[in-house]
Order: sequence, then C-alpha cells, then structure tokens
Amino acid sequence: MTARIYKPAKTAMQSGQANTKRWVVEFDLEEPRQVEPLMGWTSSGDMRQQLRLRFETQAEAVAYCERHGIAYQAFEAKPQARRVMSYSDNFAFKRRDAWTH
Repeated sequence: MTARIYKPAKTAMQSGQANTKRWVVEFDLEEPRQVEPLMGWTSSGDMRQQLRLRFETQAEAVAYCERHGIAYQAFEAKPQARRVMSYSDNFAFKRRDAWTH
C-alpha cells in the first residue's frame, strides 16, 4: 500500500483558489477494478481508493503516513504560473500595456 502526497492544482473551471491550499493524501490501487457482469458497473474491493485525507501542511501529511506505517511519495507544490490580477487592474493607471477596446 502506497500513498501520494500532493497539493492539488485548481481545475480549468475554477477562477479562485478553493481546494488548492491543503495537502492531500491519496492511496494507490491495491487490486484492479472489475466490471460487474449484471449491471456493468465498475467496482473494486479496495476501500482505500475512496479515501482522500486533507492536511494543512506537507509535514502533517508525511507525519501521518509515518505514524501509520504507510509508504508514501511526496510531490512538491508547483509555483503559480500565472500572475494574479483582479478585474479592476484592467483599468489601473499603472497598467503595463495600453488599454484597447
């Protein structure tokens, strides 16, 4: 059983920073998923794949895994690639580029 520790990125449909500030611990699959023959649903006997733990810091997530004897991989958070800008900055006097229609 191994776990991944990472800080999730925001989705394409998201303009704010919700659900991107906490660190997440997710468990890898221990057994493959199977297609149930009667209804065609995908199922698995592994209940840990449904579990998603959130922590304030990466150190807390690592400490949790070490305390419970869980092997883990910690991924560093990527820096924000885009400059944060509000709508009112489009009309600011100190704007970098010329404003056009």
